[in-house]
Amino acid sequence: MGFQQGLSGLNASSGALDTIGNNIANSNTIGYKVGTTQFADVFAASLNGSGASPIGLGTRISAIVQQFTQGNISITNNPLDVAINGGGFFQMDDGQGGTLYSRNGQFQLDKNGFIVNAQGLQLKGIMAVNGIVAPGSANVSLRLFDPGQSLTGAPQATGTSLGATGVQANINFDSRVAVPATTPFNYADPTSYSQSTATTIYDSLGNPHTYSMYFVKTAANEWDVYATVANPAGASPTFTDLSANGTVSAGTLTFNTSGQITSGSMSIDLTDAELGYAGAVNAMNFKLDFAGSTQFGSSFAVNTLLQDGYAAGTLAGFKIGSDGTVLGNYTNGQTQTIGQAVLATFRNPQGLQPLGNNVWAQTPDSGTAILGTPGSSGQFGVFQSAALEDANVDLTAELVNMITQQRVYQANAQTIKTQDGILQTLVNLR
Repeated sequence: MGFQQGLSGLNASSGALDTIGNNIANSNTIGYKVGTTQFADVFAASLNGSGASPIGLGTRISAIVQQFTQGNISITNNPLDVAINGGGFFQMDDGQGGTLYSRNGQFQLDKNGFIVNAQGLQLKGIMAVNGIVAPGSANVSLRLFDPGQSLTGAPQATGTSLGATGVQANINFDSRVAVPATTPFNYADPTSYSQSTATTIYDSLGNPHTYSMYFVKTAANEWDVYATVANPAGASPTFTDLSANGTVSAGTLTFNTSGQITSGSMSIDLTDAELGYAGAVNAMNFKLDFAGSTQFGSSFAVNTLLQDGYAAGTLAGFKIGSDGTVLGNYTNGQTQTIGQAVLATFRNPQGLQPLGNNVWAQTPDSGTAILGTPGSSGQFGVFQSAALEDANVDLTAELVNMITQQRVYQANAQTIKTQDGILQTLVNLR
């Protein structure tokens, strides 16, 4: 009798309803990927193979396959929340030397400074060395800070940046002003110079010093630059006249008849004694560059005045870029690259083994993980910080599927009931 077919249909429909119920239950699970039930028919084998008119033995569930389609992106207020927009998986350290994979970007910091998920698994990537990420380096747990070390970022003296840009000034000098009547230059006498401006520079310990520049027109299209430096309270001296009473200029600026600068770069040297910290700080040398400055018949104007030094700063926060770069924000306004998260993709993501808690494990069916930085190619998605990827569950479709499977279950139950009626008729034959 054909009870086997109906019973297999009941089992298969029950399993499909379980899958649908699991999808609905996880519709609010961040990074969850919807599962679909795949069926296969069942045939009995005979000695000669299939018969001339084979009748199957019913159906079975051949696989529960997860669909790794993109979920919707929701905005959050946590800068460590990350959504992957595109392909790829986060790499998570399982704590035993292995790697698990996830699409759930709900991250936080643990007490040791590691980026972790709710289960304490650590996000993996490449740690930066002196602010530089070396591609191809070993993937390790990303650590934003070490509680056993100072969280204060080191200062940078003016003129010691990677490009040694020093002080950059873009100024328009008023060509209409006359040569000062008072000579020699005296910083305390405004009649001995034409115009002035100032910027803050930093020594090797991050102490701020006010570097003042005074511009003295000496002839048509020619200006001498003099300087003083004011040091912080507690320094000795607290003020240094770098012009040596008007006898030493930092350099000379020259302009052509079109008002464009032709000579405007000079090298500035400051001793530790002039900075007020003799024996405590390094002597300073930086470039003072007036490239792009002009001399027109309009008012004196400082268009740009930049310098490349900064004071020490305390780590204040973090942010994650679209390419996975983790940046530390410091109270001195600086940012520093701490590391970069690395994504993993698979030739057959359906071959991954789901372990629960929004993580999967690599299997022979999935293939070996292919690693890459976010956005480096089409198979690696980009990061969206302060956002999360919702489950890709379509509740409307799941409810329709549930009704369909319910009807299939009822129909299979009806076939069993019909077979039972036929069997009862045979038993009752006299």
